[in-house]
Amino acid sequence: MAAGTDGAQHPTEQVGPTGEGALVVIPTFNERDNLPIILTRLHEALPGIGVLVVDDSSPDGTGEVADKLAAADSLSRIHVLHRTEKDGLGRAYLAGFAWGLDRDYRVIIEMDADGSHAPEQLSRLLDAVNEGADLAIGSRYVPGGELVNWPKRRELLSKGANTYARLALGSSIRDITAGFRAYRRSVLQTIALHDVDSAGYCFQIDLAWRTLQSGFIVREVPITFTERAIGESKMSGGVMTEAFLQVAKWGIESRRKKFSRS
Repeated sequence: MAAGTDGAQHPTEQVGPTGEGALVVIPTFNERDNLPIILTRLHEALPGIGVLVVDDSSPDGTGEVADKLAAADSLSRIHVLHRTEKDGLGRAYLAGFAWGLDRDYRVIIEMDADGSHAPEQLSRLLDAVNEGADLAIGSRYVPGGELVNWPKRRELLSKGANTYARLALGSSIRDITAGFRAYRRSVLQTIALHDVDSAGYCFQIDLAWRTLQSGFIVREVPITFTERAIGESKMSGGVMTEAFLQVAKWGIESRRKKFSRS
């Protein structure tokens, strides 16, 4: 599905068949066991893609593992950004976006380190961008999307959050909280990232909403989302509360603007 009709085509912001021109930003905190597995799978699927690991001073040594993987990569595809404190998924991604925009990457991707986002399905997002999407979202809730081994409580919470956001914002995106997504660099250069101050679920909703409000084309492609096998989820109740309040605020502001124009 696609939302937004005013996004311009960007034929120069294309990704090569093995991922050339794209950067995957992977935030990490205590993911030392998962990281080598996910990077191996990623480069088996897309040998030409760049990777930036953004580590928040993981006490389990994830940052050191990332440094060793980068040093061992003879093709210099793996890079590491060390941050001195853990201050949220949103800020980790923003730091990664800034790093990628300072270089010549044409598409910048969000992906988790825990294996819930299958690297083998990343090409679906890149194909959508190459075909004209400005933001491609790997969606669990469009036809063909699947959930594997997810606790029922988490599934109900996720579906409820997405339904709430869709109704509050008047958006047609079915999985606006999804964290597996690919942005054209022109989107990230346009949507005022310096104003973003949200985390977790709210960060994903925030950026998708800004993308829509800026008139870009958003497309959802089906993916299989698999519950992590190693480690624990870092989602907190505070992040959910933030998302609930912010989405309500954005929805009210959007309706107020529409009413004032009518």
